[in-house]
Amino acid sequence: MNFHIYFPPSPSPSHKFPVLYWLSGLSCTDENFIFKAGAQRAASAEGVALVAPDTSPRGLNVEGEADSWDFGVGAGFYLNATQEKWKNWRMYDYVTKELPKLLSDNFPHLETSKASIFGHSMGGHGALTIYLKNLDKYKSVSAFAPVANPINCPWGQKAFSNYLGDHKFDWEDYDATYLVTKFPNVSASILIDQGEDDKFLHDQLLPHKFEEACKQANVPLLLRFQPGYDHSYYFIATFIDDHIRHHAQALRLN
Repeated sequence: MNFHIYFPPSPSPSHKFPVLYWLSGLSCTDENFIFKAGAQRAASAEGVALVAPDTSPRGLNVEGEADSWDFGVGAGFYLNATQEKWKNWRMYDYVTKELPKLLSDNFPHLETSKASIFGHSMGGHGALTIYLKNLDKYKSVSAFAPVANPINCPWGQKAFSNYLGDHKFDWEDYDATYLVTKFPNVSASILIDQGEDDKFLHDQLLPHKFEEACKQANVPLLLRFQPGYDHSYYFIATFIDDHIRHHAQALRLN
């Protein structure tokens, strides 16, 4: 599976960089963020390496894998599928286990034990759920327009029913709004930016549901609604520096 890495300029040959993982959204590849977000300047200034994996397996030729843009290829939803047909869609294990080991084994300038995670849309969902279930592995989390309550939106229902089956209890394991009440021991504030003109805001993203759950669990959340912004990479590029600084601070403190 492909991934991209950005290394900042190194102050010394032995210097190790903390890792900031980016998870992309529906129909994206590992290239979208690296080419469009303009994140390199802030990452360089903060001394943080960026790692952007692909969004699903590719080239497996599973029947129906490319029939729609919101399921299958480019739409792995950062979970481990339990249904036999989609058994190779194990993006949760890839992001949390396989990729960190691959990086540690092959890139000695990465300090993979110091990591944070963020993402956009489906990738924001992935970042939030992975962080909440692995508070010992990641120092901080943030998201742009995340699918914050996938159990209750069409994208999530389509993905979860096909990847995980019809038992909705199993879906809760990949829904940030449920997980934040189960794993509330969050030390660093969660940062979310959401465009007010995002056409997916009210039927797919549901950040207010996540906000309510955070309040009930006493989890620190900074949810910023940005007027005039939609779901695009222009939105991400505008606020990316804030997110990288958010993570750099957490990585320095821990």
